Amino acid sequence: MLTDYLPIAVLLAVAVVLAVLVIIIGHAFGPRRPTRRKLEAYESGMRTIGPSVRRMPVRFYLIAVLFILFDIEVVFFLPWAVTFRQLGVYGFVQMLVFVGILLAGYVWVWKKGALEWE
Repeated sequence: MLTDYLPIAVLLAVAVVLAVLVIIIGHAFGPRRPTRRKLEAYESGMRTIGPSVRRMPVRFYLIAVLFILFDIEVVFFLPWAVTFRQLGVYGFVQMLVFVGILLAGYVWVWKKGALEWE
């Protein structure tokens, strides 16, 4: 049984070794001539005005995490839709409960103001 997974293990090992090898070779033989101009942030070929690195607000990350969370939850709809007829009424009720919980979370996030962008 474990011999069936041997090709996957070999492929994973080769990929990891190759990735590490490429990184090591790049650092060992790659050119390193940093200048002030090369270290500047590149913005559409224009000179930057003010500091090139700025802090991102926490709200940006919060919205990104919420998007990923709700996006992943929607993935569960596909298997349910494929087996909808075989699940019957029980499967339908379970999905209604799931959607209700998802909707309650969405309303809670909305009421907390996490989706507001200034």
